Amino acid sequence: MNKANYKRKIYLQDTPREEALNELLRHFSYERKMETIPSTESLGRVTAQPVFAKMSSPHYHASAMDGIAVKAEETFSAHEQNPVRLKQNESFVYVNTGNEIPAPYNAVIMIEYVDELDEDTVEIIEPASPWQHIRPIGEDIVQEEMLFPQGHKIRPVDIGVLLASQRIEVSVIGKPIVSVIPTGDELVFPDGETPPGKLVEFNGTVMANYIREWGGHPQLSSIVKDRPEDIKAALLDAVEKSDIVIINAGSSAGSEDYTVHIIEELGEVFTHGVATRPGKPVILGKIKDKVVIGVPGYPVSAYLDLEWFVQPLVCDYLQIPVPKRETLNVKLGRRVVGTMGAEDFIRMSIGFVNGEYIANPLPRAAGVTMSLVKADGMLLIPSHSLGFEQGESVEIELLRPREEIKHAIVFNGSHDLTIDLLSSRLKERDVHSKIISSHVGSMAGLMAIKKGEAHVAGTHLLDPETNTYNIPYIKRFLADVEVVLYPFLKRKQGWFVPKGNPLQIETVKDIVEKQAHFVNRQKGAGTRILFDLLLKEEGVSAEDIVGYRREMFSHLSVAAEVKVDENAVGLGIYSVAKTMGIDFVPVSDESYDLLMTKEFFESEQGKQLITVIQSDAFKQDVHSIGGYKVIDHPEPVYFNE
Repeated sequence: MNKANYKRKIYLQDTPREEALNELLRHFSYERKMETIPSTESLGRVTAQPVFAKMSSPHYHASAMDGIAVKAEETFSAHEQNPVRLKQNESFVYVNTGNEIPAPYNAVIMIEYVDELDEDTVEIIEPASPWQHIRPIGEDIVQEEMLFPQGHKIRPVDIGVLLASQRIEVSVIGKPIVSVIPTGDELVFPDGETPPGKLVEFNGTVMANYIREWGGHPQLSSIVKDRPEDIKAALLDAVEKSDIVIINAGSSAGSEDYTVHIIEELGEVFTHGVATRPGKPVILGKIKDKVVIGVPGYPVSAYLDLEWFVQPLVCDYLQIPVPKRETLNVKLGRRVVGTMGAEDFIRMSIGFVNGEYIANPLPRAAGVTMSLVKADGMLLIPSHSLGFEQGESVEIELLRPREEIKHAIVFNGSHDLTIDLLSSRLKERDVHSKIISSHVGSMAGLMAIKKGEAHVAGTHLLDPETNTYNIPYIKRFLADVEVVLYPFLKRKQGWFVPKGNPLQIETVKDIVEKQAHFVNRQKGAGTRILFDLLLKEEGVSAEDIVGYRREMFSHLSVAAEVKVDENAVGLGIYSVAKTMGIDFVPVSDESYDLLMTKEFFESEQGKQLITVIQSDAFKQDVHSIGGYKVIDHPEPVYFNE
């Protein structure tokens, strides 16, 4: 089959998401399967038909207490002034909780209210009412009553009811079989090594686990090459053995995106492209009456399309509603811009600061999987909106529990590896504690503290006039805020260079003379300010630096660029160079400090943070990275008291 027969499809539709889903559901036809399984293995399964009790529980009159079973009418005269004596096996029998109450006894007196005179005689001073402390037949479950309707998702407590009523097997809806087909010449399954030009295939495994979580039965195929005949064969095989087919990648309009053409050739395409960002280039169609969904290769797009279009199909098959997430009203810490005519789904980090929830956008690129890992919630910008302004109140769909968000420490500012170690040690002490961090640079961190949008900011701003760190900037920009600067680390800054330092970079002038590819940090980052100071000291113009305007938002990102380009150089901290396996040429020692509001510093959370920083365990963690020294019990600096 000639690839040339499949012309590139430039035009993608902008079908509204709900409209596309409704059409997909109309075409979703299947023969729902049922199976009978042991009740003990039914957790999470969905009942295929109403379930009725086979036996009452209890199925006999059972004692609810440890004590004696008596005939109530023989105790009516009992009183403190008129004790009643009872003989064993004539007027009473001993019973324990759960024992059957033999006829003709019809009441139980708790053993605490029984005075044992000898082995066969007891005395009581209070009367018993008929059927007291006796569980009647069917108190919990009555034989033949309906335990669950059809379409009930079985929970742990439900399994107890099934077993108590002697329903040791239960009829459930069979899991819909969902085939997942990864495609791409560049893909390899993870095996510990990934050669240049190849990408690890992980989308398929992630999608399979989403399907499993939703109640489906995923079948992940081997990787299919970007050859039309191979894609066609894989689709035809999948529709024969599946209820739903997902094909990953090839759904857009690239030169080797054949999927839409092949689905059209083998069946029908309802939709190619929906009005969403990300997730636009999705394909919805069918082959041989089986729904086929083509999702983009970019992970975030793929996972969102999966949730929008596959989860509803699985739920429809299982006859259960699509789960709804909790929502939360938050204040936006930054302006968020939308795309008129399309729904924008923005991954957001959320923190609880000064009594209100503050949300900030995470990276929006469709390939940034970590934006979903780090996201606390999802903000929908409707298709008719251009976005929301900073400070505006918006509703966010939560991806994490509200309580987890509420107890997190919001960290903003300069990136440093030790913050992740600090978060880990905090969580060891208190499962509710953790740090959620945004790597936006030192200056942005200061502004976040000023605006009340963060608890802690990491900062290493060198003032060229005084050659001191942080304090001049705090005095200049936070003159009206009560804050505390906590001296945290001394760390080494230097040149990131490839192994062996092939260009022999030692100074800024070396970067200019060797025409090295410089990887810069964003404006406002402490490292960027240091580099600009080095340029000034050496009398070098930024225009002479190749790549000066190419900005990265973390030391790790800079190091990653240097690692793959033997002509590259960047400025960053030693620990990152060590972690990334590149060489490091020291330039200076710097102060990396933590800025907090006075209120947070003196709060229980703040005190706990300082305790962890000064702990031997955390200091050992930092020491093992190299290039750091935690300042031992420093004196906090208070401003504007």
